[in-house]
Amino acid sequence: MKKVLALFLSLALFLSLTTVLAEEQFIIVVNLKTLSSEYWQTVKAGIDEAAEKYGLTIDVQGPAAETEIAEQVQQLETQLAAKPDAIIIAPLDGDAVIGAIESSGYTGLVIFCDTDANYDKKTSFVGTSNQVAAHSGGVYGIDLVGKENANALIIYGQEGDNTSNLRKAGYEQALEEAGLKPVAMLSGNNTTDGATKVMEDQIIAHPEINLVLCHNDDTAIGALNAVKAASKEGVTILGFDGNQSAVELIAAGELAGTVAQQPKLMGFLSVETALKALKGEAVEANVVVDTVVIDKDNYKDFLK
Repeated sequence: MKKVLALFLSLALFLSLTTVLAEEQFIIVVNLKTLSSEYWQTVKAGIDEAAEKYGLTIDVQGPAAETEIAEQVQQLETQLAAKPDAIIIAPLDGDAVIGAIESSGYTGLVIFCDTDANYDKKTSFVGTSNQVAAHSGGVYGIDLVGKENANALIIYGQEGDNTSNLRKAGYEQALEEAGLKPVAMLSGNNTTDGATKVMEDQIIAHPEINLVLCHNDDTAIGALNAVKAASKEGVTILGFDGNQSAVELIAAGELAGTVAQQPKLMGFLSVETALKALKGEAVEANVVVDTVVIDKDNYKDFLK
């Protein structure tokens, strides 16, 4: 009887160990839009936290900038060639990324993070409802300046980028509901320098601008730099992402607010969703990460 019990316990221990081992042996790789910005480093921090929690080693890559579509495709081709069990992608260009997946013959799980893509074999999308979030930011900005006086400029992101399109649509929706049209809508290429150039030009072309609705916090900082350089007053600038750099500028009274994503949670949930799917558990097709508008009234709750 003792031998049977010992054998049973040994078998149970073996099964538990192999379950842990199987989890550790899953190969998950990640390709983000870039690793050279505060936002994407925060997403990576969430990925790293999930990797540590679940005992995974995760290769995280990303191009030098959010304009480097060809570089992301090249990185993906290399990562996919290793046939990982799952890949998490924040696509710069949905069509380019889908092309890389399909041409590689990859059959593993695909999770899109932050930015969705129209890939019919994807497992899940983990991210913000960008249009809803931008709409809330647009409504907030219009309320600040008053719809009777609002002359809004929208500085969106990379041309053709799905996230950029959705945020732009959210801002446009807020303006339309207030009976307004944007003075102009221009791409800042997701960068501080790109947004600075747009704002410099628009201050000259449309000096009446008093509200700037931005694709991300880097864009908002670029617009702010141009406004300060021109010594222009009375311009309300709204960012998007909730980066600490933006929260500090809200604390200083230089930015009006930012639509705060939860990038660390987004990174963590992307890994957790991939792992659950690999283990055969049911996962949501859309894992929504909520947002909140950070402003002068609540910035202390987000300031680290």
